Amino acid sequence: QVPVVESGGGLVQAGESLRLSCAADAIIFGVNPMGWFRQAPGKQRDMVATITVGGTTNYADSAKGRFTIARDNAKKTVVLQINSLKPEDTAVYYCCSLIVDTRCFGSWGQGTQVTVSS
Repeated sequence: QVPVVESGGGLVQAGESLRLSCAADAIIFGVNPMGWFRQAPGKQRDMVATITVGGTTNYADSAKGRFTIARDNAKKTVVLQINSLKPEDTAVYYCCSLIVDTRCFGSWGQGTQVTVSS
């Protein structure tokens, strides 16, 4: 069983919004701080946002203001709401099953592609 599975990506125009979802194994969701990372072509994978089991959030500077991470306890899902999308947000977005500080020490999902056209 895959620990985390991402969904919700797509091709959108600049200014639009997307809601990404990371469905997690129930044990992982109930115990681990989790987070979202993204990787643009030719670049390293960078942290976007993290959230603890208690709901404490942390955002990369580039994500503050337009990105919101949240937990849906009923669905065992970590969601990433992205508003006012920009072309530079184009990347594959990955969910991580265990965050320590701002680094992923758990499993990655398969990723979901977000493409923003100008």
